Amino acid sequence: MGSLYGYYWYHEQLLATPLVWWIFTPDSPLSTSFFTLTLTLLLLDTREGKRTKTCKRCGERRPEGLPISTSYLGRSYLSRKTQEILGVLACATLIKYGLWAVVVIGDYWIKRGPVQPVETLLFLSHLGMVAQGYLFLRHWPFYFGQGVLVGAWLILNDYVDYALGWHPYLFRPDQEPLAAAAALALSACWFLYCLGRKITANKEY
Repeated sequence: MGSLYGYYWYHEQLLATPLVWWIFTPDSPLSTSFFTLTLTLLLLDTREGKRTKTCKRCGERRPEGLPISTSYLGRSYLSRKTQEILGVLACATLIKYGLWAVVVIGDYWIKRGPVQPVETLLFLSHLGMVAQGYLFLRHWPFYFGQGVLVGAWLILNDYVDYALGWHPYLFRPDQEPLAAAAALALSACWFLYCLGRKITANKEY
């Protein structure tokens, strides 16, 4: 429901945007759509009733044929690697655009913009996006190369938004430098996170 409302929020901007750039325009609803698709695939795969085997470390029954760290990633509807990347992309974009919106809305309020119900709902819902992404990303297995691939998507999106000018509409025209800086900083933080995770949690890779 949040994704649908997000696309409605962007509908005027989408109508004014060439079709080729649509995929880069509704950043937040697209990220929640990725997340919804990821959860849907997980639920579908859970219902498949795959063959299981016992984990030697914990004794838990897990789907046969999958590494223990990726046992909850099904293979019936998409390949395991595709599901892994989709899940990482969902988590990364939830966190990035959730925090980005919090920064932009917070800046708007700091500059004495009115605190209205719609902006308050957006602020809280984007904090929720950050929480969703963080909770899942902590336990989501992925390789460093997959993280870099997701980071490349984030950088490409930043380029389209701020170099080509197709960024989401802002509350004030003078927010564009802040919005661009926040987006690039958050993309950089993703690469640092991937590097840190590779160094400190080698078992995930």
